Amino acid sequence: MFSEQEREALYKVIYTRRDIRTFMDTPIPKDTIDRILHAAHHGPSVGFMQPWSFILVTEEHTKSRLAWAADKERRALAIHYEDEKKERFLGIKIEGLMQAPLTICVTSDPTRGGSHVLGRNSIPETDLMSTACAIQNMWLAACAEGLGMGWVSFYKKNDVRDILNIPPHIEPVALLSIGYTEHYPTKPILETANWEKRRDLQSVIYHGRWGNAEEM
Repeated sequence: MFSEQEREALYKVIYTRRDIRTFMDTPIPKDTIDRILHAAHHGPSVGFMQPWSFILVTEEHTKSRLAWAADKERRALAIHYEDEKKERFLGIKIEGLMQAPLTICVTSDPTRGGSHVLGRNSIPETDLMSTACAIQNMWLAACAEGLGMGWVSFYKKNDVRDILNIPPHIEPVALLSIGYTEHYPTKPILETANWEKRRDLQSVIYHGRWGNAEEM
């Protein structure tokens, strides 16, 4: 289906993609944003429910309120760490909401498709899983376009609902900061900060049943 060059390009994007936190204010062309959104909208979804929606935020006041919500939660989470680890946590730049020219809030609608969506009847969380697939498509597309994208994961959902006027039953799954960047790290931020390291692939592969590391 694909040439060797096309296949190598796919893997290059997968291995190059990073969670970016520092952005330039350079505007993003509309056709580039459209391509990224089309990539997201072509993500796989259980029962073809397509539960996602995308709120595009460029207005400074709204971004400021979202940044406030993220920082409030970051400071609340800091109490779970002590001493040196707390200092490292607070020193890690966790959001670039004010720097990035565009923030996209990706939401998930658990009612989309009606009461009996194929696959969701058995596993209700498949709407969130499907939305995560759309986000991954966005991330890879942004990387291929030469853009950075950062997933802001610290906020209270009701804060974001209030700021963006999201209905109570809709899940605000992610705040994504998107923009050009002068710093595209070769390793994940948390790995560089010695917060965590990538696990060895073989340590997470089992054969036939959980915990069996030996090939059968």
